[in-house]
Amino acid sequence: MFRPMRRIKQQLSQEECDKVLNSELRGVLSVLGDNDYPYGIPIDFLYSKEENKIYFHGSSKGHKIDSILKHNKVSFSCYDKGTRTESKTGLDFKSVIAFGRIKIVEDREKTVKICRKLAERFNFDKKHVEDEIKKYANFVTCLELNIEHITGKLVNES
Repeated sequence: MFRPMRRIKQQLSQEECDKVLNSELRGVLSVLGDNDYPYGIPIDFLYSKEENKIYFHGSSKGHKIDSILKHNKVSFSCYDKGTRTESKTGLDFKSVIAFGRIKIVEDREKTVKICRKLAERFNFDKKHVEDEIKKYANFVTCLELNIEHITGKLVNES
């Protein structure tokens, strides 16, 4: 169903993909938008290796939600900050792309749990997080991407 990576020597192991997804805070969620144009949304995320899912949060209305309700197949990509190798021009960086189906999390308790974990990734003050949850928990929407295929790659940007 998914094509194999063309440059197989550059492919990351699952463990390396997990490391990128656990260390990076943001990526781009891509959906099939209006008039079937791709629509990429820069977004923060929470990766759960155990569940094989990626979670997002945001508004319950807008282009992203409309697109997801119309077509639930999406991709999500992120990449690390890169490292410089003395003998090379440009940075070596690791990128990960996940494909799957996305849905709205309907369970309010689960939504609050996801929001708390996302806030922990950003090291927000616990009191601030609880105040924000009290204010906005009924308005925020969380999304759950069930990963069907994931791959990563080490590339040099030069």
